[in-house]
Amino acid sequence: MSNNTCDISNDNYAVTVRNVYKSYGDVKALKDLSLDFPRGQLTSLLGPSGCGKTTLLKIIAGLLPADSGEITVNGHPVTGPGPDRAFVFQDFALLPWATVLRNVAFGLELRGVSKSEREAIAEKYIADVGLCGFENSHPHELSGGMRQRVGLARALSVDAQVMLLDEPFAAVDEQTRRKFQEDLLNLVKHENKTFIFVTHSIEEAVYVSDQVAILLPRPSRVSEIIKPEGFRHKDADSIRRDPEYLDIVDRIWSSLRTYVE
Repeated sequence: MSNNTCDISNDNYAVTVRNVYKSYGDVKALKDLSLDFPRGQLTSLLGPSGCGKTTLLKIIAGLLPADSGEITVNGHPVTGPGPDRAFVFQDFALLPWATVLRNVAFGLELRGVSKSEREAIAEKYIADVGLCGFENSHPHELSGGMRQRVGLARALSVDAQVMLLDEPFAAVDEQTRRKFQEDLLNLVKHENKTFIFVTHSIEEAVYVSDQVAILLPRPSRVSEIIKPEGFRHKDADSIRRDPEYLDIVDRIWSSLRTYVE
């Protein structure tokens, strides 16, 4: 395990955040926040409720403007949404009238990809997230976990290099959540994308992350960066029993419990 401050941006980083400020009226959400996101890895944003995790994620996505500071993706300044980023929402954000196949292919449809090509791509990712046989189902016919898989498949199908996940597992039961966490580890390993993951769960953050960025209460800035390295090569079940994993979880809780009301 190592603790690091932000390094000078280079090709090792898919996303860089420099000296970002964001306020909502009199409420200061982010203050002079800087953070690097290593290419091809998963970084979790972890901190107390209301500390600005989702705000930062939406600024990186180009869905919210920063008051000041700079965000770059692959060296290019963020000025709005772009095809290099895909967002997975906590509330699924599916088209209720569309089938699973249409929902997953929707981003490609907006980009003008032909029907045959976009459906072939969508079918691949539907299979990858374990939804074969549900291509013609509608969202209301699916469980919450299945709807979240549709949202993840849709984000993967557009082949964005940066995946932004806003508490994607918060609305599912514990058993489904654990399976999603294992699936996410496999995606990080095989998809060669950069994942930025917002969660309230310390255990989840340490379990899935190459890097955990701990944010302080607002106005938020980075308190600490932790890189759980010793157990990343282990299989999913072994990670949860690893002494280093348990030690990091306990250490982060000791750091954050001061801010829990």
